[in-house]
Amino acid sequence: MLYKIKIKELQIECIIGILDFERENSQKVVVNLECDYEYGDKFLDYALIVSKIEDSFICEQFLLIEDAINSILTMLKKEFSFIKSIKIEILKPDILKNCTVGIEYFMSFD
Repeated sequence: MLYKIKIKELQIECIIGILDFERENSQKVVVNLECDYEYGDKFLDYALIVSKIEDSFICEQFLLIEDAINSILTMLKKEFSFIKSIKIEILKPDILKNCTVGIEYFMSFD
């Protein structure tokens, strides 16, 4: 059976971006994640996934959102080989005054 785990509105204060002010001051990013996986003798521990995503943002200080997405995809697939697909959205709600910007990416491992 295929199940879906969802993590919504994970908020992380971190250094991310290429502009000088983004490298000097932390800003909020919001992560939304969905993982399809085969349930059997293994399960996805959402608390562990949240912790790993938070650690990744804080330790890596990514230049681009794309870098963060690629790193998180690689880490999750390596840690949880039974994941079948991942959809991830990373938003920067405070970078512009009149909107929230971000990137969404979907990858299937079948």
